[in-house]
Amino acid sequence: MDLSYLREHPAQLPVFIKHQRIRETPVPGGSICTAQRLTLDDGGSLFAKSLADPPPGFFAAEAAGLRWLREAGAAPVPEIIAELPDLLALEWIDHGEATPLGAEELGRGLAGLHRAGADAFGAPWRGYIGTLPLPNDSSTSAWGPWFAQFRLRPFLDASADALTNADITAVERVMSDISRYGGDEPPSRIHGDLWPGNVLWDRGGRGWLVDPAAHGGHRETDLALLGLWGGVPHHDRLMAAYQEAWPLADGWRERVPLHRLYLMLVHTALFGSAYRESVRGLLRGL
Repeated sequence: MDLSYLREHPAQLPVFIKHQRIRETPVPGGSICTAQRLTLDDGGSLFAKSLADPPPGFFAAEAAGLRWLREAGAAPVPEIIAELPDLLALEWIDHGEATPLGAEELGRGLAGLHRAGADAFGAPWRGYIGTLPLPNDSSTSAWGPWFAQFRLRPFLDASADALTNADITAVERVMSDISRYGGDEPPSRIHGDLWPGNVLWDRGGRGWLVDPAAHGGHRETDLALLGLWGGVPHHDRLMAAYQEAWPLADGWRERVPLHRLYLMLVHTALFGSAYRESVRGLLRGL
């Protein structure tokens, strides 16, 4: 039982786990899924994440996004070894620390990933962010109205119990006037949930993209999220390398709160009023 066999027979993975043919070691994996390191007979390892009774197509959505990001051949993305309805197994990445050169490499890789583009905003697969459905309705019209309808509105509606009426009115004002922020671009190939925790740094200091909510979107969304909660290590070096590879449009700094508002509304929808002040801070920034 080795990696080559598992690639050819991925459906056998639960059987080998059940009959203890694979050593399981719990590892940190976030608050939603159970994460484990699986050690095979040949000493090779996999990263596996599982969820009891997941929403329909939950792991299929993540797998589709990972494959799509890998196809660009730009930024490091783990290989999928096994995709099952309640489990996803990926190549194992030995954890390390970010380096300035690794951050610069990731900045250039993200520019290449985004340049790979998308046929439209949205995606042809069912989307999720956390366990929440992520509407991937396709659009080839301007980015702003699509972002308001499919990235802000759904999570604002899901946050009704976490926000005040004044908060909701303020977000709706942003949505109704979204064209004034500018920044319209053709759809980029984006990770979609690229907060710093979804960059995994390996022993060589390179950054790998994990846990995507991938879709055709605005490249500024990925870059805005990378700066949340203190930002990725060597954030300034990453951004400088990105800008050198593919400069951002004028006004991108003023649009950062707009792109972050999407993820903060996801958080109020998932975790409640604990993130209300974060939403308000972004609204003040707009």
